[in-house]
Amino acid sequence: MNSKKAILLPKYQKFFDQIGENIKLARKRRKLTTEQVSERAGIHRATLYRIEKGDPGVAIGLYFNVLRVMNLQDDFLKLANDDAFGRKLQDLDLL
Repeated sequence: MNSKKAILLPKYQKFFDQIGENIKLARKRRKLTTEQVSERAGIHRATLYRIEKGDPGVAIGLYFNVLRVMNLQDDFLKLANDDAFGRKLQDLDLL
């Protein structure tokens, strides 16, 4: 299988950087080590390091597993939750 590296514009990479930083801070607030989180999430410590750096090439399911370990899985449901633009487009179609 030939995988391609995810390419993001710098302004969008900043989103991933912030997500990674938020995950790292959540881990530290809970006083969990990288070893504890990676073991509980079923990933290698190097993968957790990539997640905490905001690597967009890491599978979204692995981000979820890390959030689950810290009891933040409900935050995952907030992704694309408020689609105001999509609702406006839908409403225009109904006219």
